[in-house]
Amino acid sequence: MESPIHRDESPIDLERLRRYLPNWLQQFLPSGGGHHHREHEKGIFGFTIFLLSETMVFMSFFVAYFALRLSTANWLPPGVPKLEIFKPAMNTVVLVSSSFVIYFAEQALRRRKINKFRWLWLTTSAMGIFFLVGQAMEWNRLSFGLTTGLFGTTFYLLTGFHGLHVLTGVILQIFMFVRSLIPGNYKNSHFGVSVTALFWHFVDVIWIILFSLLYLWQA
Repeated sequence: MESPIHRDESPIDLERLRRYLPNWLQQFLPSGGGHHHREHEKGIFGFTIFLLSETMVFMSFFVAYFALRLSTANWLPPGVPKLEIFKPAMNTVVLVSSSFVIYFAEQALRRRKINKFRWLWLTTSAMGIFFLVGQAMEWNRLSFGLTTGLFGTTFYLLTGFHGLHVLTGVILQIFMFVRSLIPGNYKNSHFGVSVTALFWHFVDVIWIILFSLLYLWQA
């Protein structure tokens, strides 16, 4: 029996829009005119909308940072040295590299190579934890605090808010790993893995922007 079809009342013709997008972007738009077997694509689309809302939050922080930075004559308070770049850069390399690892983990799951998926997935979690530990160690050795002018406030707010997202991503990854231990759990669908990987890519892209603003732009 054919799956029931629900009328698509969207003001945007998503099917037509899909044809003009590259293949890697087409997965984020639902298709099938409401077929039940398209629930995975619809879920990805809904989660993408959620990430767009998160992007707007971060963008508001970025715009505020630009405005404060450009309008403040002495951005660094007296006696506060410039931020160290080397160790945060190493943490950045680890975090960005984890996006490639989680991508290959998801590909392994699609090919039903569950053991390979588990090892790559755990490696991604370990890289995320490495980043969080590195950020905590950096905070511990900094010579300024949250109340040290606009510089201190914006630094801790931006890195802390992003760190909260990294922690959320790691927790989701651990939850997805535990679910992989249930026999046959990911045999027919792995929506949770897909959205967790998408969230992790988002976290990595945001950090690249933050690293550029906070560490590279110190002149």
